[in-house]
Amino acid sequence: MKVLVVEDDDISGEMIEHALTCAGFEVVMTNNGLDALQKLQAGVARLVITDWDLPGMSGVELCRAVRSEALDGYVYLILLTSHDSVQKTVEGLSAGADDFIKKPFDATELAVRVRCGERILALETRDVAIFALAKLAESRDAETGAHLERVRNYCRALARQLAREPMFAREVDAEFVQLVYLTSPLHDIGKVGVPDCVLLKNGLYNDGEYAEMKKHAELGARTLDAALAQFPQAKFLRMARDIAATHHERWDGAGYPKGLAGHEIPLAGRIVALADVYDALTSRRVYKGSFTHEISRSLIVAGSGSQFDPDIVDAFVQCEAEFIAIREAYAASDNAAQDSEEIPTDVPPTECLVAQGEALAAHAF
Repeated sequence: MKVLVVEDDDISGEMIEHALTCAGFEVVMTNNGLDALQKLQAGVARLVITDWDLPGMSGVELCRAVRSEALDGYVYLILLTSHDSVQKTVEGLSAGADDFIKKPFDATELAVRVRCGERILALETRDVAIFALAKLAESRDAETGAHLERVRNYCRALARQLAREPMFAREVDAEFVQLVYLTSPLHDIGKVGVPDCVLLKNGLYNDGEYAEMKKHAELGARTLDAALAQFPQAKFLRMARDIAATHHERWDGAGYPKGLAGHEIPLAGRIVALADVYDALTSRRVYKGSFTHEISRSLIVAGSGSQFDPDIVDAFVQCEAEFIAIREAYAASDNAAQDSEEIPTDVPPTECLVAQGEALAAHAF
């Protein structure tokens, strides 16, 4: 495991690097907090030892910055400090530090505390398990490609934009952003209970098939409710359950399965609703071509206040460049997969696709 060491004193830095290298760790060194934050944003390391007193950005400020960021994965932070007062300990832990090492440090103790951090990070298998479970459900539908990857990134972009708005400041923090990114792939987990004759149909659904497909929201909610009953304090399970249950509800109350309206719909469900529809519109299916961003954007904006929460539509418009970038990032792999498929002979002509887009925006199974 790589350890990022943030130390502006050359002698202390060399001592830390030597101790960790001898203990078998790969060490990345920097001498200031701002550079450390950039390295963490780039995913260089997930375990950090930082001095408290640093030029530009202190170790405590670095801890606060890391905890306010929506980074991919948890970052374990160890503060290296000569401060030994209770007040400083409270300040450091409140800022987001996981552990303290007092100066002058013992090399053996340093290695043991880093090993402890390594074990904590190794416990973070939750993210992998959740995504694997979601991919298992998605694997029944060969058409969806990188659907989960795109949707989770669209959701994170929306949540980050909402976090910048004062009205969402209390509800949408860094933890919320990370949780919606983590749990949104489970939105269609209930599709494991949808019969193959419906789920794998090579065309549009009739009324009976559509009614059968709509059951996936309740099936997903019941599945996650069972897990939530065993672990009622697990925030990620609660959000996952809310998303599975409500990502097809509509702002105007005309959605399913409960016909919830407005703020009765959990915020995470409202976010996934828009992200899911955007991906359905911009993705190719056997019964439709992929719509351009411009057409998809116009359909979503037209649904503001009816299908979608107007505030989330506004956030979408504000961060649409991120949506385009996410879509383009996965375009190459999706195109390769689609080019290998047999093109059906009954695909509607281009002039019918916009009308189908309006139907998709209304349903987006």
